Amino acid sequence: MLLSDLVPGAAPVAVTGFAIDHRKVAPGAVFGAFAGARANGEDFIDAAVAAGAVAVVARPEASVHGAAHIADAVPRAAFARLAARFFAPFPPVTAAVTGTNGKTSTVELTRQLWTMAGHRAASVGTLGITVGDDRQLTGLTTPDVVTFLGTMGGLAREGVTHAAFEASSHGLDQHRTEGLPVRVAAFTNLSRDHLDYHGTMEAYFAAKLRLFTQVVEPGGHAIVWADDPAAQAVEAATNARDLQLCTVGRSGHEFRLKSTTPTRFGQRLEIDLFGGEWGTTLELPLIGAYQAANALVAAAIVWATEEKGSAHRYTDDVLKLLERVVPIRGRLERALVTPSGAGVYIDYAHTPDALAAAIAALRPHTPGRLILVFGAGGDRDQGKRGPMGAIAQAHADLAIVTDDNPRHEHPATIRASILLAASSAKEIGDRREAIAHALGLARAGDTVLIAGKGHETVQIVGDTAHPFDDVAVARELASA
Repeated sequence: MLLSDLVPGAAPVAVTGFAIDHRKVAPGAVFGAFAGARANGEDFIDAAVAAGAVAVVARPEASVHGAAHIADAVPRAAFARLAARFFAPFPPVTAAVTGTNGKTSTVELTRQLWTMAGHRAASVGTLGITVGDDRQLTGLTTPDVVTFLGTMGGLAREGVTHAAFEASSHGLDQHRTEGLPVRVAAFTNLSRDHLDYHGTMEAYFAAKLRLFTQVVEPGGHAIVWADDPAAQAVEAATNARDLQLCTVGRSGHEFRLKSTTPTRFGQRLEIDLFGGEWGTTLELPLIGAYQAANALVAAAIVWATEEKGSAHRYTDDVLKLLERVVPIRGRLERALVTPSGAGVYIDYAHTPDALAAAIAALRPHTPGRLILVFGAGGDRDQGKRGPMGAIAQAHADLAIVTDDNPRHEHPATIRASILLAASSAKEIGDRREAIAHALGLARAGDTVLIAGKGHETVQIVGDTAHPFDDVAVARELASA
């Protein structure tokens, strides 16, 4: 591809790729020079040109010599648009999911439903890239724009026709998901998280709203979990663009959750559809209110992207597929039942709302005590530690505060912040020892919830990632 194919009027020089790290620039690359959290890409323009960059996307005031200067006041967005032209085509049906909690489960459940409907589908997010039984790890909820667009283009070349991806607030703020057509945008919920990056809840929410105000294509669908307090603002943004709105939840119109009844390994959902035109009942093999919410949002995404035929029969068919979904790794994942008869669950909950939701999900399945093991990550929003401690104090029968991923903070300092609001909790810094203590306390009818790390297989201390998988550790300890 020539630069003139991407930028009208530019020189007809060959473009070989795109890079936002000057160390990854190869001859023929287009370099994106952006201001980042730790460095300013404009400081590395000369190095990128010396490495062979043929063009640099940067602010108009940036200094570029020896390569074409593609100037734009919002260089991240301009870079994404150009990279999308380079990496296209993409899967023809794409859906993006944003929200504080539930993104990972929703995109993976969407992938499962599409696959059951006969499509070659993929999900991209915290769990990596999943196509069928194959999974590749990416390490980020929303990868950098080059990785993301390259991945989407690669999926299309492999025959993937349907792709669902997580749109994080960081990714939306940094235009990492721009360029490719997004047919469906979905919103799960909003609660406190990532204020270390955004500063305020208003800025955090504004980043998420970009999915609806700027990213989803004109005429696309917006799926909104209507029971969240922020839903009305999302619906207003949707209506301002004349998107096709589908509301889901107990307050929803198109997919109204009428009732839930816990079952032994899941829950029975009673649903009214399209303002009560008709209804249906299904057995969801996942426990907890938030898993029901994620499943219904996923079903609505699939509904919005299919050829309808008979609307009643079609919608019933989509919802019935939910009876065949399988649990998501690290999302209320039942790791084992101990020899004493206690269930042990692993969950990624690392925000106050997510922790409360996980505890609430397990309560109907816990005739005995709920024993909680949790911590909080270092180098992240410190303001959520106290609320997490308060939730543990109020809703768990026994709580053990341990280390999560302390990163560059002193672990004891993180634990102390949590314990200020959880005075009755026990402090055991070593995570393995904390899990062992919880398993030792658990009796028949009790439930142990190990929260915070979910699917992760390492514990990050400083700059070192130590192998640590909550599921594997719990199983090893229980069998010892």
